[in-house]
Amino acid sequence: MLTKKQHQLLLFIHQRLEDDGVSPSFEEMKAALDLKSKSGIHRLITALEERGFLRRLPHRARALEVVRLPGDSVPDTRPTPVPVDVEAENVIRGSFGAPPRPQAVVVAESAEAVELPLYGKIAAGAPIEALRDPEGQTGVPASMLNPKRRHYALSIDGDSMIDAGIFDGDVVVIEECETASDGEIVVALVDDEEATLKRLRRRGSSVALEAANPEYETRIFGPDRVKVQGRLVGLIRQYH
Repeated sequence: MLTKKQHQLLLFIHQRLEDDGVSPSFEEMKAALDLKSKSGIHRLITALEERGFLRRLPHRARALEVVRLPGDSVPDTRPTPVPVDVEAENVIRGSFGAPPRPQAVVVAESAEAVELPLYGKIAAGAPIEALRDPEGQTGVPASMLNPKRRHYALSIDGDSMIDAGIFDGDVVVIEECETASDGEIVVALVDDEEATLKRLRRRGSSVALEAANPEYETRIFGPDRVKVQGRLVGLIRQYH
């Protein structure tokens, strides 16, 4: 599932390749999508690469190849996510904006196992749209949870937290909260629209979202752009 801006950029690049045989420049892409900075284009291209729609050709300037178009992919039957404006880049919030908060679960102290709502994929890489509709349920040992707090689960998309032992396809268990200690791994909502899983660092009056993979840069934002939606308390991995 692509965001509106990702879809627009992919079609723009495809059309330019069809018409001219050469990729548009970042400046042309920025103007076409009415974005304020080239960094937004960089994030869009990275997200399209990660999802298998684009490929950068090595050792060639402005060399992009469209691998597939949205119509070539398997239809996504999951609930529709909240749209994303990719210019919003660095915030985690305690709410999903206008839509209701995720329906987290409170754990009974006597429970041996708990079914948590499993929400859509959250990026452990470039942020993706915040999802608010459950895809199903996942069983979690009650001992992993705080009986006095609410919890939900998210599946991981990306590799930016691999040095913290969090891999693509893992399911993370999140304790719902709006504050976190320095150094904790949190679900952060950026500019009310983009959710990501990162380590939270405070740098003076700024907030840093830190990856656990040297291939990804630490992203720094003003404190009003990032809201904590929960902190990591557990991880579930299936071996095939």
